[in-house]
Parts: sequence; C-alpha cells; structure tokens
Amino acid sequence: MAKKTESVFVCSECSAQSPRWLGRCPECGAWSSLVETSPSRAEKRVGTTARATAIPLAEVETAERPRTITGIGELDRVLGGGLVPGAVILLGGEPGIGKSTLLLQAAARLAAAKEPVLYVSAEESAHQVKLRSDRLGLDSRNILLLSETDLDSILQACGASALGAVIIDSVQTIATTALPSGAGSVSQVRECATRLTSFAKSSGVPVLLIGHVTKDGSLAGPKALEHLVDAVISFEGERFHAQRVIRALKNRFGPVHELGVFEMTGTGLLEVKNPSSLYLSSRTGGRPGSAVLATMEGTRPLLVEVQALTVATKFGLPRRTSTGFDPTRLALLLAVLERHGALALSAHDVFVNLAGGAESSEPAADLAVLAAVATSFRGQGLARESVLFGEVGLLGEIRPVPDAAPRLKEAAGLGFTKVYLAAGNAAEARSFPGLDVSPLRNVEEFLRLTARGSPAP
Repeated sequence: MAKKTESVFVCSECSAQSPRWLGRCPECGAWSSLVETSPSRAEKRVGTTARATAIPLAEVETAERPRTITGIGELDRVLGGGLVPGAVILLGGEPGIGKSTLLLQAAARLAAAKEPVLYVSAEESAHQVKLRSDRLGLDSRNILLLSETDLDSILQACGASALGAVIIDSVQTIATTALPSGAGSVSQVRECATRLTSFAKSSGVPVLLIGHVTKDGSLAGPKALEHLVDAVISFEGERFHAQRVIRALKNRFGPVHELGVFEMTGTGLLEVKNPSSLYLSSRTGGRPGSAVLATMEGTRPLLVEVQALTVATKFGLPRRTSTGFDPTRLALLLAVLERHGALALSAHDVFVNLAGGAESSEPAADLAVLAAVATSFRGQGLARESVLFGEVGLLGEIRPVPDAAPRLKEAAGLGFTKVYLAAGNAAEARSFPGLDVSPLRNVEEFLRLTARGSPAP
C-alpha cells in the first residue's frame, strides 16, 4: 500500500501549524486561515546539518559593511543609507500604488552606477515592463529583464552573471515545482523566499521582493515571510492624492522610524525634498478649525495642517471621525476640552483631518488637534503663522516632547513666527530669537491666551 503523503495545515496569518484542519487558528484566532501543505524541504532537513561551532562573542568581527546607494535619496534614507550586500528587502503596498514604478526607477539608477540589475517580472509581460520604462524615460540598457514564474529558472538566471541587485515582482506569483501547491500558497511563498534569501546571503547580491497587500492592509502570505527578510518596507498613499510615503516596518541594518516622501507624476515618482512645503501648499491658515502641527518622522521634522470641524449633532449620539489621527486619542482630547476647557462638545459632531493625506501617531500632535477643535468650536482662528506641538495629559497638563529644536528650526525656516509649546520645551526655543514662543503649562492657559485674539473673518 502506498505511503500516505505527509502534510500539515499552516495558518496563512501567523504560520502556526496543525496536524489537522481547524476552522479557527488556535494561535491567532483567524477564521478559515489553515491551508493544507507539505513541509518544505528546508523543514525536512532540520537536524541533519553538521554540528556548528560556537565562538566567543568578543571575537566576532564588527566591520561596517559597505552599502550600495540606490540613487533615490528618499529610499536610501528609509533603508538606512542604501542596500547592504546580501540583504533581502520586502516592499509591500496596495495595488497600483507605484511599487513596480519605484523599483524600476531604482533598478535603472543602480544599473547605471554598478553591475547589471536583474528585474524578474512574474506578473507583467516583458512588453508591459518596456512600455513603463519608456514612459518613465529610463536608461534600461543595463537592466536584464526576465519574464518568468518558475523559481528554479529565476535562480539559474541569477547565477548566470555578476549582478548588482535582483528585483522580484512579485514573490506571490513565483513557484517551484518541488512543491505540489500553487503559487501564492503558504508553502510556496515560504519556500521561494527561503531559497531567494539563501541566494542573497551566499552571493552577496541584494534581493528586493515586491509583496501583495490584503484587504486589511497587511502583507499577504504567511507572517513568517516578514521574519525571513532583513527589511520590510511599506509603500503607502491615498488613491486620490499624489503623495506617496515609504516607511520601514522592520530593518536589521537601519532605523525603523524614517520616512520617505514621493510625488506621483506622469513621468514616475519624484522625490520630495521639502515635504512640509508639499503638505502646506494649499493651507488656509488663520481660519477657525486650522492648526499647523510640527511633527517628527524619524530624524525629519514635518509641518502638516490639522483641520477640524464641529457642528451641532442632529442625532442623539454625536459622531467623532478622524483621518490620519488615532480616533481613541481624539476622544480623549475631546473629554479634556470639555472637562478642563468648559467647551460643551458632547452635543457636537467632531471631524478631524490631517490635510494632504498625512498621518501622525506621536503624542506631540495632541496640542495641534486640540487647538483645531477648540478654534472651530469657538469660531476664532489662530494667527496665520502659528505652529504647535505638545502632549496633552488627562489632567489637562501640556507635557514636553523630544526633538523640539528640529521642529522649531523647520518652523522658522518656513516663515512661521508664533509657536505654542510645552513649558518644558521653552529652554530649547532660546536658540530661535525670531520666534514668538508661548510656553504652556495646561490647556486652560492655552485657551485663555488664544481667546484674546479677534475672531477670524
């Protein structure tokens, strides 16, 4: 009697394994996420390798590994200074956001400055990729194009010549005949990523993988894929905005708090050297409901406009809606305004938006959001050239935040003259004599100071 094929059921969300199918993953709780698959060859080899020899940690060499500059400054910033030899990078984003465009532009600049770059197009034909290259006006003479979905053929092409980098578009559409499952399955994605990672580490050639994104915004395929690679880069942007943002969710060779900003145009993605000017280009400062926030994205200060609208609710339960800002944090700030500012917001709908598709999750955004809501409710705007930052506590106190000096420098450079900040950051403002600084200890003090101005037209 033929031996039954060994198989396991793997969760596509958390990679937990089960010997039988279950409707719900016992580890992460996801429904209908267990997929039957055969253990990968790498898993079958566990325990058969030669015994490794441990060495003292003090004897490990720590020489800095040279990086390869991609030629796209915003991408290099997020990567931590460029591509590390042998690094595997996963780039994820919504369909049509510009992932292929970004990496094709990077491939052209890498190929012009270094060895040829292999671009593997597993989703589009060679003709489609060529049309995009011509539309972007790229020099594609040193880009090797391979339209292939078979992993073994791809690895054979990778070893055929010296390469500066390999780009796989995308990892969910390639497969190996060694596994019976189809492309995009848990076992295929994991096996392909493992073998591509092995190639990168053994050859020293950086490998960039494009990954799909599911409906909830997470990277498709098993979560184990994120653990296999060295860096996970998220490519984000609103469909109806030209701005595109890349940020690192994981980076073994650099920081994870840096931000890169691009603008999508008819000729490709253009780097935005001064994102603050882009986000403030259509600002209507001085009106009720408008406040400028000085936020930090990694080492880069950004000025973005916070807009708020308060209207009397027509229903029994007032609405609280925010875009680009945490709704839970908004509810907290509204409670602080009502308790410590005597603003009757419980009978009003409140809408908050960070203009231009910007986002901010740091506590320093509290004061600007609070100011936008308060000025909208009172119908009295701040001075047009005002900027704010500071954390607001439950007791109404305004707390200092880190990196006040870069925020102030960015505000002064863009012509802002009035700054509202926490009293604990006032000492850092002494280096900017051109700024009119108002140190604040609590919300009551802020509301009292801003009530002295005349109503906005």
